[in-house]
Amino acid sequence: MSLDAFEMDFLTRLIAIQSVGGAEENGLPYGAKPFEALKFFLDTANAEGFRTGIINNRSGFAEIGPSDSDKLLGIVCHLDVVPEGSGWDTDPFDLTLKEDGRLYGRGIIDDKGPAACALFAMRRLLKSGYEFKSRVRLILGTDEERTCSCIEDYAKNGEIPTFAITPDAEFPVIYAEKGILNIKVYTNEPSDVSAFAGQAANMVPADSRTVINGREYLGKGVPSHASRPELGVNAIFDMVNKIGEDIKASPLLTYIRDELASKEASVYTGCSIEDESGKITANPSVLRIDETGGSIVIDIRYPVTTKAEDILEYMSGIASTYGLKAEITNHMAPLFKEKDTPEIALLTSVWSKHMGSYDGYKPEYKDLYTEPLAIGGGTYARHMPNTIAFGLQAPWQKDQCHQANESLSVTDLETDIAVLEDAIKGLTELF
Repeated sequence: MSLDAFEMDFLTRLIAIQSVGGAEENGLPYGAKPFEALKFFLDTANAEGFRTGIINNRSGFAEIGPSDSDKLLGIVCHLDVVPEGSGWDTDPFDLTLKEDGRLYGRGIIDDKGPAACALFAMRRLLKSGYEFKSRVRLILGTDEERTCSCIEDYAKNGEIPTFAITPDAEFPVIYAEKGILNIKVYTNEPSDVSAFAGQAANMVPADSRTVINGREYLGKGVPSHASRPELGVNAIFDMVNKIGEDIKASPLLTYIRDELASKEASVYTGCSIEDESGKITANPSVLRIDETGGSIVIDIRYPVTTKAEDILEYMSGIASTYGLKAEITNHMAPLFKEKDTPEIALLTSVWSKHMGSYDGYKPEYKDLYTEPLAIGGGTYARHMPNTIAFGLQAPWQKDQCHQANESLSVTDLETDIAVLEDAIKGLTELF
């Protein structure tokens, strides 16, 4: 079944809203644009026959199924996006269908596209006359890319699902998520140096700039998601490696060059452990230096058997040798769930049924990509009880989250809808 006019129009209008999180304004905790996306989404769902609600202007929901059922299947998505960054061939907020059959726009992968697919799957089932065995609620957050406080607020004030999926990762099913740790290395000493790079901790920075002694140094990189820094090129590293002797004017830049740009994350974090969730990764992301001091934020994804406190202690010791301090600015503990549950088995079977329809599929992938996964990315699953991440990206495809020219083929989008339809039907029948 191809996208109908309603679905294409809805997706286009949703992508057009520049829902990058901002400062609180007029009772909107994350700024006007994320709330605008939420309001548009829920108003549309309500007009299509969904029961809807907004909680503290942070999150909302659209629900179908028998209102008297005490069982609730949740689908948890987010409508905020990271800044567009540079390097786009099209307007990132103007959904563009190219001749290659792909839709281009910020959020089409992460996570507006999956949220729209969930709505379309629920709407198609509703219109087909499908008899829901329980309620199905699409839960929508608006600040996942920065704090996840939106969904934490929902978990405190909204109804907790009997079971939930969050389609904000990859297939087959995610049973473990590394810890996410943001450490700021900083100094409050005045400086004649100025430096600027990075817009968000969870993005590999694409551009950087430093001025020292009247000389300008620029760095160029390639953006990617902080959980997969190897897919990008860090502009901060490119910059500090160009500075030469001038770098002595800044202990912070010297630290970045000598400790971060030239060493593996396992070395400069002091974490050489590699467990079933993988090895540590790190992304020095947001750099600021001015007359009041300077700081670099490092986004770290650490194995589930590691302690965040040990990483901070080690990095603080190294930073102190440069006259710098270190502190934790954000921390999300690791997630680990047992793989042998009926829900995971059901979702794995849904994936196996549809995996051959995704772009790039090869028969040998049947043997490679059918086991539950551990990832470095962080999803809503660690903030909402009874939740695991499920799709919607095929594991053999390139990760495009937070990158320029974020795109999804129409074929894959249609397959995503079919996957979610089957997941809804199968999970509600498990209750």
